[in-house]
Amino acid sequence: MAKSLSFTCTACGASFSKWSGRCDACGEWNTITQEAPLSAGPASKTLGSRRGTPVPLSDLSAAEAPPARTSSGMGELDRVLGGGLVPASAILVGGDPGIGKSTLLLQGAARFAQAGLKTVYVSGEEASAQVRMRAQRLGLAEAPVKLAAATSLRDILTTLETEAPDLVIIDSIQTVWADNVDSAPGSVAQVRAAAHELTTFAKRKGASVVMVGHVTKEGQIAGPRVVEHMVDTVLYFEGERGHQFRILRSVKNRFGPADEIGVFEMTGSGLSEVANPSELFLSGRGDPTPGSVVFSGIEGTRPVLVEMQALVAPTPHSQPRRAVVGWDGARLAMILAVLEARCGIPFAGLDVYLNVAGGMKISEPAADLAVAAALLSAREDASLPAETVVFGEISLSGALRPVSQTENRLKEAQKLGFTSAILPSGGKPGGSSGLSLTRMGDLTAFVGEVFGAG
Repeated sequence: MAKSLSFTCTACGASFSKWSGRCDACGEWNTITQEAPLSAGPASKTLGSRRGTPVPLSDLSAAEAPPARTSSGMGELDRVLGGGLVPASAILVGGDPGIGKSTLLLQGAARFAQAGLKTVYVSGEEASAQVRMRAQRLGLAEAPVKLAAATSLRDILTTLETEAPDLVIIDSIQTVWADNVDSAPGSVAQVRAAAHELTTFAKRKGASVVMVGHVTKEGQIAGPRVVEHMVDTVLYFEGERGHQFRILRSVKNRFGPADEIGVFEMTGSGLSEVANPSELFLSGRGDPTPGSVVFSGIEGTRPVLVEMQALVAPTPHSQPRRAVVGWDGARLAMILAVLEARCGIPFAGLDVYLNVAGGMKISEPAADLAVAAALLSAREDASLPAETVVFGEISLSGALRPVSQTENRLKEAQKLGFTSAILPSGGKPGGSSGLSLTRMGDLTAFVGEVFGAG
């Protein structure tokens, strides 16, 4: 009986029954390759704590329960992991080249090793001497971490079986290749097979496995999306080359809150933690200027204050330009449409530029009102008071909707010296914050109250 052939797109991971020059899923050209099936299935068939036998949840004893988390001592890293490292967990870390992934994981490996975990750092991109050179630069030359330079999955698993570590770091998963898969290293089949085997090893041996993943030009982890479903936690290491700080963001975490962030500052001696990110993001803010508004947001469980900057200028082109950095461009188009349809404020013939200061990326709808305030401030050339924060969600009808965790947003603003806040009416009172609150019911009232128009 002939084997059924499978073809996979190396850009997005979509599967097809036959080859074609263009991927119908992502639109990329010449990315579809033939994929060989895996020659072996899972290593074991263990259900519950007894091989081949399901166990009632109520029968799990304290001895069978997993041990407690291990703290690294790096508060920002532990926060993103949900409170520490969970045994038998698989973690995928992605980020742009040169952003500092290897530096972060080497520092984390040293901290976990000093906390008592037997740690093995496997590098497929550098020799052991090169990793040791970086460790000396970071002041970690004496850390009790074992180094290995290998790319063969069989050799890596054999070594890990012998060493029996508590923590394994694979840098990176795209360099690991399995000899039973007929594909080039870094291909979809190789990445999927390597991630499967390493995740199986983590669950079987109780070791925590951290895998570094390269990202595509769109910023997503390269390889099939099924790899993100295999692992327990997916982290992204973000940051702008022109800024000194980096953000570790959790987009999936089975053992803690998702969308949690940890903030680090890149220095000559490695990454240092930033205990108060709001103060860092607002550090370069000077006197109040038109188009500048401070937004009080929530990232995971942490309130963060950032500056929203807008610039509105007449366009010399027939088609006005809309440029956005750090926010959703489609949501900007929606805010502009609501301002024109509900408030009678047109932006036709005007170029609009929006930037989240410091390279921060904002995704929550609570930034709608701050964006609208920045746009109006830039258009009318009128600045808001310097000690005012703004937040709220804008609906298509022009109504302002209350957002979650209002009290935490206001407390963070008061802690940084702000004295007033503009927010939607409704929701919890939040009067214990000590700030002067201005509540608005709709966008028209906000425009008339703040900018004297409506």
